[in-house]
Amino acid sequence: SGLVEFSANDASCFAFGIDGSSPSSNATAVLQQPTTHIQSDPSANECKLVEYRGQKVAAFIISGETMLCLPQAFELFLKHLVGGLHTVYTKLKRLDIVPLVCNVEQVRILRGLGAIQPGVNRCKLLCCKDFDILYRDCTTARYNVICVT
Repeated sequence: SGLVEFSANDASCFAFGIDGSSPSSNATAVLQQPTTHIQSDPSANECKLVEYRGQKVAAFIISGETMLCLPQAFELFLKHLVGGLHTVYTKLKRLDIVPLVCNVEQVRILRGLGAIQPGVNRCKLLCCKDFDILYRDCTTARYNVICVT
């Protein structure tokens, strides 16, 4: 399967900005997150580079929905906003967002493209709409300011 490039408009993505990161040592948070597994449909293994928030992000089209590589999106858009990928999974759980688990072939493809690190053997995908919700949550964190007089 070849790599195809297309714009966010073609993929029903939104053109805002976001970030992504590599897996952290807190794998337990990842394991506790409920997830949905992708069926072994060969058409779900065609990876595309989509323009999302001004960056090229690896994605799969599954059931007509653009599904972004979550670790890559974290590196690009969220890394500077949150402590790590484990924090992202905690936020997703709180937001009631369930990412899709990549199948073995999708992980191999993402590794080959450099979207995830060589040693990584699992990955999750998130649709653009859910990533927008996650990004909004990461960028609108509320801080309590204590004024001392």
